[in-house]
Amino acid sequence: MKYAHRVLSALCLGASLLVICGAALAQVPVYDVTDAPVKSNKDPLTREDVGKAIVRGGVGLGWKIEPAGPGAMIGTLHLRTHTAVVDIRYDTKSYSIKYKDSQNLNYAAGKIHKAYNGWIQNLDKAIGVQLQLL
Repeated sequence: MKYAHRVLSALCLGASLLVICGAALAQVPVYDVTDAPVKSNKDPLTREDVGKAIVRGGVGLGWKIEPAGPGAMIGTLHLRTHTAVVDIRYDTKSYSIKYKDSQNLNYAAGKIHKAYNGWIQNLDKAIGVQLQLL
């Protein structure tokens, strides 16, 4: 009976370690977009044009994009129980998307759930597409 108890204890400990390690592996460094070049065929391009492209790109993916001053916006994405909030800065030459806040994405010390980075990469691509359509 003692042997069975030890085996069961060892299995429980092993399972706990797998869960803990799995949660840690799901975290990756936060992906930010820094000074991505604005590429468009429209010339001249205004800051308003870039802002509209950012909104269209974000809204098409389910992001809520709100103005936060000249050349600045706040993007919020709600998916199931998860929320990601980003700070978007832009002008006619470049734009940046930086982590601002999150809920249920295990953010800690510059690391976050790996799904977040995919959402930011998709947002970046969508903005690029909208800029090309100007």
